[in-house]
Amino acid sequence: MSKLTHLNDKGEAHMVDVGNKQESERQASARCVIDVSHEIVDALANGTVEKGDVFATARIAGIQAAKKCSELIPLCHPLMLTKIAVEITLDKSKRCVIIDATCKLKGKTGVEMEALTASSVAALTIYDMCKAIDKGMVIRDTRLLEKSGGKSGDWKAPPGK
Repeated sequence: MSKLTHLNDKGEAHMVDVGNKQESERQASARCVIDVSHEIVDALANGTVEKGDVFATARIAGIQAAKKCSELIPLCHPLMLTKIAVEITLDKSKRCVIIDATCKLKGKTGVEMEALTASSVAALTIYDMCKAIDKGMVIRDTRLLEKSGGKSGDWKAPPGK
């Protein structure tokens, strides 16, 4: 089993020292899915959600969340991200909203947590803006899709999962 990097020899939590690591291009993409009702699909498709432009607001929330990740997740390093993209797709036939977030930088540590945080907060924002229509939405399948760069190299989620 791999040693947990955020624990010191005494088993105490600490922030990993990345000072001696080599900088490299690093990128990560994450996804979150929200199951919604027919009423929410219609409201999103027609732009009739009373709180305003749901996808624009969620996109901005996701971008802000990625930038603030180190303030939200203990022991995350503050990062100078060079790219944050949040793409939101309404799948009417499956009655769901798919949120894909990608973060990128040239640095000494990865951006997986930033991408996961961006997609999660965008999903929470969509929930918040649509809950007056139906509170039964389900946020699910928050996951890392892929990452590249760094000592551990590239990784991609297995297909079909």
